[in-house]
Amino acid sequence: MNNKDLQKYAKMPLKQSTNRVWRTYSGGALIDKWKEEKQQVDNSFPEEWIMSTITARGNNRSEGEGLSEIETDNGIISLKDIIDSDKELFLGKDFIKKFDSTGVLIKMLDSRERLTIQVHPDKNYAKHVLSSSYGKTESWYVLNTREIDGEKSVVYMGFKKGITREKWEKLFLSQDIEGMLNSLHRIEVKPGDAFMIYGGVPHAIGSGCFLMEVQEPTDYTMRVERITPTGLEISDELIHQGVGEQKMLDCFHYDGYTYEEALNQWKVAPRAIDTSDEYTFSTIFNDAHTNCFGLSELCLNGEYSIKQQENFYVVVIYYGEGIIYCNGKEFAYRQGDEFFMSVAIGEVIFKSKIESKLLLCYPPS
Repeated sequence: MNNKDLQKYAKMPLKQSTNRVWRTYSGGALIDKWKEEKQQVDNSFPEEWIMSTITARGNNRSEGEGLSEIETDNGIISLKDIIDSDKELFLGKDFIKKFDSTGVLIKMLDSRERLTIQVHPDKNYAKHVLSSSYGKTESWYVLNTREIDGEKSVVYMGFKKGITREKWEKLFLSQDIEGMLNSLHRIEVKPGDAFMIYGGVPHAIGSGCFLMEVQEPTDYTMRVERITPTGLEISDELIHQGVGEQKMLDCFHYDGYTYEEALNQWKVAPRAIDTSDEYTFSTIFNDAHTNCFGLSELCLNGEYSIKQQENFYVVVIYYGEGIIYCNGKEFAYRQGDEFFMSVAIGEVIFKSKIESKLLLCYPPS
């Protein structure tokens, strides 16, 4: 299939196939529930990657694992191949002057167990140590929670006062997991909570968290636990990404905060910006928080129009059912669907048949 054959897809919503990715932790039952699968099980595929043009890191993984695929009338085609057929058409002329890809990755993540304590690179570290144009600043929007073994859902984020690189290195070398967890702020979470996790900030997602994670498009993760909470041994490559332990420890920002300072620094309050009897359109993450990506939420019980956008975007249907009107055609949507909307698409109208919640994710600015 030549590039011209793919360019017709720029004028329509592109529905992504399910794209589950292997990780070092277990979970995923709430993703099955969201996707309305008959069986809802926790396993080693606890993440759904959306609008992904990158592959997952790790040894012995399937070729192309992590790449988003699109259902078309010509069969299943990777989103990367579709976009690469004409980046200017799909992503926008001004956008591709600044970025060589979509610049963003979206995940739905459901944790059956606590994730390992970790950190992601900021742009400076990524450039000089990993030779990458992108770091991995990310965000979490909590969609649902569940108690696991009687434990409420929490996240760990940011160093407490008094944690130095020397103290952190000693905890890492001795594998004092409790000591490392106690060095971070423990925050109980509920649906609707939103957090920014900037590159360099230590963190861990606790058990029982179902959230949307919008992030820079890399899979760089530095870990300080050699064994996961359920006993899986983590390879050196996944610990330090091949840069060595000392360089891995350099990735952390050793700024200390009180609990209140940590919340003020990283917790975000969604804000309604357009409301009527039929809809509420809210901004969650925007330029006030980061220029790496954006996230909005549309609660719909009627009709809502989105005019011509300066950028491409993704629409994730958290719940509900309805119709997308686009360029004179109708496209059905329902809970669990994910649509890529190119910059070439003009006005789009969403009309709900069943009350809906739509999550709209945007690229860097």
